[in-house]
Amino acid sequence: MLMHNNIIILILGMMFVTYIPRLLPFLLMSNKKLPINLHRFLKFVPYTALGALIIPGAFYATPQMPVASIIGIGFAILIGWFRGGIVFPVLGSVLATFAVLMSTSM
Repeated sequence: MLMHNNIIILILGMMFVTYIPRLLPFLLMSNKKLPINLHRFLKFVPYTALGALIIPGAFYATPQMPVASIIGIGFAILIGWFRGGIVFPVLGSVLATFAVLMSTSM
């Protein structure tokens, strides 16, 4: 029982430690108007962060067949550019990568 309580306390502590640094800037900056150049720059941060996180992971997922990764990433970019959203580009790129991997294994 004591071990169970310690784990719950540890999880709650980790939750607060990661949540507070995210909440404080939001609360402190919610009333302030950002300069237009800074606002324009910050609009690109999610795209660059996702690119930096997803693209290396895509190549590590299929190290024996980098062409499958390139086709999957390209498919996601094209569908995302013309269709938008997140569901179709992700599902389509997974299916395109899977199709390339299956066609080369036959």
